[in-house]
Amino acid sequence: MASTQRLVWLDHQRIAFPPTAAALADPNGLLAAGGDLTPEWLLAAYRRGIFPWYSNGQPILWWSPCPRCVVFPQAFRVGRSLQKVLRRKTFRVTFDRAFEPVIDSCRAQRASGEGTWITDRMRRAFIHMHHLGHSHSVEVWRNGDLVGGLYGIAIGRVFFGESMFHREKDASKVAFVHLVRQLELWGCPLIDCQVGSPHLASLGAVEISRRDFEHLLESGLQQPAFAKPWKLSWIYG
Repeated sequence: MASTQRLVWLDHQRIAFPPTAAALADPNGLLAAGGDLTPEWLLAAYRRGIFPWYSNGQPILWWSPCPRCVVFPQAFRVGRSLQKVLRRKTFRVTFDRAFEPVIDSCRAQRASGEGTWITDRMRRAFIHMHHLGHSHSVEVWRNGDLVGGLYGIAIGRVFFGESMFHREKDASKVAFVHLVRQLELWGCPLIDCQVGSPHLASLGAVEISRRDFEHLLESGLQQPAFAKPWKLSWIYG
């Protein structure tokens, strides 16, 4: 029997997403198209567990996949090989010191491989969100050079990871470990990783149902926001 599901097109002038249960099964989680990438649209989307993901030449596409890939900071464990990397203390790690270079590096790494979804419009939107205090970055440095990092959005006590990159082996993993450890100290119950991958699984990510994710998300959003600013630094070596 043919599916009766249809993609919902959003009114650019009105922020109103359909129920996430209406997301398509194929492609998994595609919920709607259209709308905008203003802070109002992005905050409304992420609060419902919806995120934008599209390529150049496409309209803005909004997603709510099932299962959902997440990390629980309190259950996070660092593997032996990564523990050895951390003990070498060869990197300097900072938060919110170089947001634009991080997002540009994530964009360049994606473009050199499978193609980037960090379009010019997405880049501008997340930089704007950073200036408003909603988007954050983790930077990994070696000898003064940016060699890895990640960025995402924080709302309430939930962090929504967007992308990561590395120019040296394990640099993005070092960024992720520091993010998880700091968020755990701040009482973060949930890190959203959106869609699972072997790389994320190696970092302790697990998959849960959309219903469980949205329940945990609602609880995390009801908690007070993380303190600002995030300008933290760990200097090794």
